[in-house]
Formats: sequence, structure tokens, C-alpha cells
Amino acid sequence: MTSQNTQIARYGSWRSPITSEAIVADIIRLGEIAPTPDAVYWVEGRPQEGGRNVVVRRTADGRIEDVTPAEFNVRTRVHEYGGGAFLVDGETVYFVNFADGRLYRQVVGGEPEAITPEGQWRYADFAIDRPRDRLLGIREDHTGEGEAVNTIVGIGLDGTIEVLVSGNDFYASPCLSPDGTKLAWLTWNHPQMPWDGTELWVAEIREDGSLGEAQFVSGGTNESVFQPQWSPDGVLYFVSDRADWWNLYRWQNGAVEPLYPLDAEFATPQWVFGMSTCAFDEEGRLVCTYTQQGTWQLAILDPATPHLQNIETPYTEIAGLKAIGNNVLFLGASPTVATAIVQLNLETGQHDILRQSSSLDIDPGYISIPQPIEFPTENGLTAYAFYYPPTNKDYAAPEGEKPPLLVKSHGGPTASTSTSLRLSIQYWTSRGFAFLDVNYGGSTGYGRTYRQRLQGNWGIVDVDDCVNGARYLADRGWVDGERMAISGGSAGGYTTLAALTFRDVFKAGASYYGISDLEVLATDTHKFESRYLDGLIGAYPEQKQLYIDRSPIHFTDRLSCPVIFFQGLEDKVVPPNQAEMMVEALRQKGLPVAYVPFEGEQHGFRKAENIKRALDGEFYFYSRIFGYDPAEDLEPIEIENLEGHG
Repeated sequence: MTSQNTQIARYGSWRSPITSEAIVADIIRLGEIAPTPDAVYWVEGRPQEGGRNVVVRRTADGRIEDVTPAEFNVRTRVHEYGGGAFLVDGETVYFVNFADGRLYRQVVGGEPEAITPEGQWRYADFAIDRPRDRLLGIREDHTGEGEAVNTIVGIGLDGTIEVLVSGNDFYASPCLSPDGTKLAWLTWNHPQMPWDGTELWVAEIREDGSLGEAQFVSGGTNESVFQPQWSPDGVLYFVSDRADWWNLYRWQNGAVEPLYPLDAEFATPQWVFGMSTCAFDEEGRLVCTYTQQGTWQLAILDPATPHLQNIETPYTEIAGLKAIGNNVLFLGASPTVATAIVQLNLETGQHDILRQSSSLDIDPGYISIPQPIEFPTENGLTAYAFYYPPTNKDYAAPEGEKPPLLVKSHGGPTASTSTSLRLSIQYWTSRGFAFLDVNYGGSTGYGRTYRQRLQGNWGIVDVDDCVNGARYLADRGWVDGERMAISGGSAGGYTTLAALTFRDVFKAGASYYGISDLEVLATDTHKFESRYLDGLIGAYPEQKQLYIDRSPIHFTDRLSCPVIFFQGLEDKVVPPNQAEMMVEALRQKGLPVAYVPFEGEQHGFRKAENIKRALDGEFYFYSRIFGYDPAEDLEPIEIENLEGHG
């Protein structure tokens, strides 16, 4: 139904208040939260400052202030993806500086002092060990030949470093018991990824600070353990998927016992350090968050009962959960609310927003609400996605026209999409695009069995699910089957390129630092992911032919539609030559192609001007391919071989 003020205009040509300028001018990235009795600290990423990460605090009187000075960037490169880059103890902040990788100590209001020496070492994921006047954390040593060496270390405040745990490929989550006598940690080895299989270990801490004999608690190559933590009374709790779903467990008297079996996920894939989905309140109850069908719920579990009681909130996305006293803090978002740092009082139920990632005030008439859909896919299975219909209160399309569709293949590929308000999606829907955000087989949030669908099948299952999701919408008449595009970054960029190469459904696509040559990825990437493809495809070089068969770069003869590429020139995860080889192949074939490289960017874009350029550039690219006229004057993208196309 249209009103008298509704304008009739083609899909794609609607004018929207959700501009790229508004998005990048306003948006900040909110990261890990660290509450203390007197203040709440967090990390804030600012595209307007070149993507710099800042430790910020909010005092009890509501005052918000930067803690780390302007010349510091709080970010670690352990595993390349980082996380767990800071720790707060009273009014002392410990943080890693991105430029030199060193650990710093700063009393609030003072100047940072380096603790660790200069050199090729990286640090992350800290715990305070007050009895021994040190920090515990992960160190990644790049001083030797070959692969970096990861260990758990004690870092004395005088700069002395002692290796406490070593011998395995990876470590995470060092966790000190309340009485300071035991250390728990996670570890895993190649070719496992932390969502495939990890092990939880515990050891006594000797008087000299070294560790006694380690004791195995849980885990293995077919069990993923997440976020070990000690209860106030010294019982070790953790999350495990030993029964298909990531559920809550505890270890006491030498035995592991489930707390509350539920077909839900109480964890997320450990791509970065410092993730948290549960914490103990002052009464010893476990405050937790879990997801079912892509929606997150806050709850309290009383270990004595155990009984799970849901807490009603307006949020469908909850992450980074921490507790202090009778307050719980988390990153909360919903389809109409951008990510915010939320403080919720467990006694009164009152919740306060401490910081918003965006203060952009958008009329609900321009917001598309995601609709969860299930659709049939290969082998009689079901896949999941969120569908966003085109939404703009000022416009309607000409009668009979169907909207173009943009399918999003998320990164990871072991990750998931969410229902949180993302202006980068609303940018499209408010201009007249339909948008499909696919949680293809292999995504997290639907149990281990669903996650394992991608084992040995990357480039097949993910592509099939994106294709079948698009066909599902086209078959129902919701979108124009002749104007369907697919877009994705990193692993999602690979899914995008594979879909464009090996299927004939999409008419255009956009690759953001996407993978075109799997062999190059297998032989030219960092330690954390260097054996990732063993599970997703097969062992290399033993199964080299599989890598060749699934690499779009070898089958450009099958590619018959336009593609635009966005690439950071300092990307170590997916090097620029991946994009450049593909661009050259399309150029030689005479297909419309555009290449937009960004100086100074790595894996993912952090600078405001580049985020804006990429968003507008992709929209402009499709306008030339699908034949609609953008309402705004966009900076043109050079598109080769465009003349005569279509």
C-alpha cells in the first residue's frame, strides 16, 4: 500500500538517508569489555582515526574518557586476528600496542610504560596473577626460522618472562583459580581449529611460580572446549560441544558433568581471544547467553539447582558478556538497535546503554527487519538465512517490477551472520535491494553436526546453500532472478568467486579480499590458518588436485559475469596477488571487471574513507551492470570491458 507522498521509482534508485558518509562519520567498533568496581573499560575502534583502537572508560558518574594516548593503537596480532589485547587491574591498564607489539602498563591519567622488550614477539589473552606480581598470557614468538612458537608465559612487571606451558601449536584462555593455586588453559594442535577440537588442562602453581604436572580435564580432536573459568568457590566451568551443541559443563572431584543440556549454542567460534558468553555474578550464579535459530538470549543458571531462567531484554545479539557485583555487561544489538555496551542490573532488570556504536537516528520507515528463513538445499537438507526485503517509506517500485537481490556469504567460513542492525545492510535495502544473509552449512549456531557439513566440502556446500537460498527467493517471486548478485569478504569472498565460477545463477558479484587460488592460501598464509584447509578440503599436497579443482582461478573460462574486487595491499591473510590474478584473467576474457586496491589496509578495512569507497563502489558497479540510476552522485569506479556488456 502506498500513500499520497510515496514516490514511484525503480528498485535501486531510491534515495536513502543511510549514506556511506553517515555510516563512516558516525560508526565506531565496540570491543572487549572490562568492568571494575569503579568504572567500565572497553576497546573502541575508530574508522575516522585510521582504524585506531582506543581503551575507553566510563566512570561511575557517567563521564566517558579515552585512557590510552593518541599515539597508541591497542591491538595484538597473535593469530593475526588478535583479541584479548588489554587487561584492567584497579586503575592500571595493561595493553598491547599494535605498532611494536609490546605490552605496556599505564596508570589511568599517566603515561604508558613498556614492560616487554623490543623484538619479534606478540602477546595476548591476559590474566592477572597478583600473588606473584605478574601477568599470565599467550606469547607468539617470531624470532626463529619457520613457524611462530606459541606458549603460555608469566610476564613479570619488571619485564622478566618465564615460559610456563609449551610444546603444542596453540594456547588460549589462561585462567587463574580464585585462590591463585591453579591455572587452567586451552590448547590444540595442527590441523585442528579451535572449533574442531581443543583440550582443557589444569595444573597446580608451585611456590616459585612454575607449574606442576598438568592434568587433562576435557576435549580432544572431536570436542571443542570454550571459555574455561573458575566459580567463586573454585570449581572449573566451561563450554563443550561433546554432545553436539556447545553446552555448559563443570569439572569437580575429577569428573565432568553437564549443567543444563539444551539444543542451543552457549559459545561462538574462537576466531579471536577474549570471547566471553558467561560470567559469575556476586551470588555465584552463572549469567550466560545462548543462541537458537540465530537469535541470542540472556539467562541465569544457578549451579545449585541447576535451573536456567531467561532474562528478557530487547536484544537479539548478545556478546562479550562480563559480570561484576549484581550487574552484567555485554555488547547488545537487535534488528533496530546498533551494537551498544549495555549494563543490566540483575536485581531490578533495568538496563542502561553506556556507549553506542552509532548515534545515527534513523526513522524506522527506512529499516528492513530480517526475516529468518529455512530453505531446502542439496541432499535433502535444510539451510538457514535472514531475508531483508527492500524498505523505504518514501518509495514504491513500479507495478510488476521485482527487486534485485544481493546475497551475502559471510567470512570464516566457520562464522555466522546475525540479526543486529547493520547499516551496511540497510544501505542496500533502503535503496531498493533485497538482501539475503546466508548461514550456509558450516556456520556456527546450529550445532556441531551443522558446523561439520563443510568438512571436506568447502566450495561446495557453502556455494550450494547460497545458490539455493537465492533460487528459493526467486521461485517465490520475491526477487528478480535475472538481477541477483553475490558478495563476500575473505572466506566469503571465496564462496562468492566459487559461486560465480562454478554456478550460473548470479549475474554479478563483489569479492572483498577473497580467495581465488586455494593452493596459494594453503602455502602462503599465517600459522593459525595454515592447516585450516586440511579439514575444509583435504591434506595438502597429498590432495592437491582437490585444491586445483575448487580454485576459481583455474576455471575462469566458466566465468561469464562481471566482478568487482576490493583488496588491502598489506593483507597477510589473503595476499593481494589472489585478487590481482583473478582480475587479470577477467580482463583477458573481456568481462567487465573493476579492481579497487587500498594502501595501508590489511585483512578487512578499518579506515573510514576506504569503507565508504567500497560500499559506494559496489553499489555503483551494480548500477552499471543491472541498469538502475542511483539517486546520489557517486564517485565512479573504473570498470574495464564495460562497453557492449549486456
